[in-house]
Amino acid sequence: MLVVARRHDESVKADAGRKYRAYPTKVQDAVLTGWGHTARALWNVALEQRVYLWEQRRYTLRSSKQCEQLTTARSELAWLGDLPAQAGQQILRSLDRAYDNFWNPEHPARFPTRKKRGHRLSVPFPGQAVVVRKLNRKWAEVRLPKMGWLRFRLSRAVGGTIRNATVSRDGNGWHISFGVHTSRTPDPPNGKPACGVDFGVAASAFVSAETRPRLMPPTLTTNENKRLKALEQRKARQITYAKKHQGGTYSRRLHTTIAQIAKLSTRRANRRQDFTHKLTTDLAKSHGLIGIEDLRVKNMSKSAKGTTDVPGTNVRRKAGLNRSILDNAPGERRRQLEYKARMYGSVLVAVPPFHTSQTCAACGQVDPESRKGCGRLFACTRCGHEDYADHNASVEIEARARRTGGSDINSTRSAPRVRVPAGGRRRMREAPKPARTS
Repeated sequence: MLVVARRHDESVKADAGRKYRAYPTKVQDAVLTGWGHTARALWNVALEQRVYLWEQRRYTLRSSKQCEQLTTARSELAWLGDLPAQAGQQILRSLDRAYDNFWNPEHPARFPTRKKRGHRLSVPFPGQAVVVRKLNRKWAEVRLPKMGWLRFRLSRAVGGTIRNATVSRDGNGWHISFGVHTSRTPDPPNGKPACGVDFGVAASAFVSAETRPRLMPPTLTTNENKRLKALEQRKARQITYAKKHQGGTYSRRLHTTIAQIAKLSTRRANRRQDFTHKLTTDLAKSHGLIGIEDLRVKNMSKSAKGTTDVPGTNVRRKAGLNRSILDNAPGERRRQLEYKARMYGSVLVAVPPFHTSQTCAACGQVDPESRKGCGRLFACTRCGHEDYADHNASVEIEARARRTGGSDINSTRSAPRVRVPAGGRRRMREAPKPARTS
């Protein structure tokens, strides 16, 4: 069975992604590695050219003009000519999108940056340049320009028209990703109950409609953490030796150590991503309104080192807290909830996060003394309401989301950071009252 991408059509865009583990031969592995470094160099050169022309002549260079220059450069530079022309053109178009996202005031992207040698290797292709054929129930092949057929594990059906493809390598090996047009329309409102979700460190996520927190399993086992620490120490020793005795040249053993560290880091990232996807999918399917905090993760995870003149305090403790915050990936959870809420007929509302952990969910009293020392217990100083602190915050988040009542998640990106007054919102009051007996 062959799956051939359609010709380029702006009206048919990729609306889903598919990622599979690829298994290249030794020859294909060497070719893909060379293409990955060439793609990185092409990105850097194209970016520098655009920056130079803008700074010197105030001229905005786009991919249409750079593609013409790429054709000439491919005939003069053998290392650049070895890269498929479709991949080079796709890189320049990606640079266009990076600039468009930077100029878009509603997009959080920053100015495009250069890619370092340690950056993940990836080679993009347009959809019309690849062909996929199924070998059996578990295996398939994709035909790439100037390479031929590349085998990959068919862990799920492609399920649509291929619009683009990217071959990339991480610590676990090579992967092939497809941007697929599935023609799926968003589900109608599911009419399910609302909830508020408090993302934290001690409790990964506490849903207001539940009585227990959802805890993310350890991303690395005890032995894996010990091995990672030993590898990082070995890497530091080998780098020091290379600087003293080898002029900074990395040895083969050092490259092996770096690869082993990358493998463990990728394993940790995959486990974190697996928990995040399961959490966000369940929330989007089970609730019609999802309230979360409009967190500024960048500000929350700032370093406490300070400056040379004014050094920071508790730097190591703050660094550990930053790692815990980023390990729970609140920004990635919000990104996934945004598109999954549209997909499954729910609404995502981001509310101001001020005093959610200090506000009583029963009477609305705001008092830091209700949660002394940021402990796990919340005890209201006015009405005496007691609850698990994160659950109390999730109920407050749900109440604020109900008050906002936003139907478009994009309208909550720039929600005003003002204090939202809280009213009585104990769940027991919403439950039906028992019938009176005469």
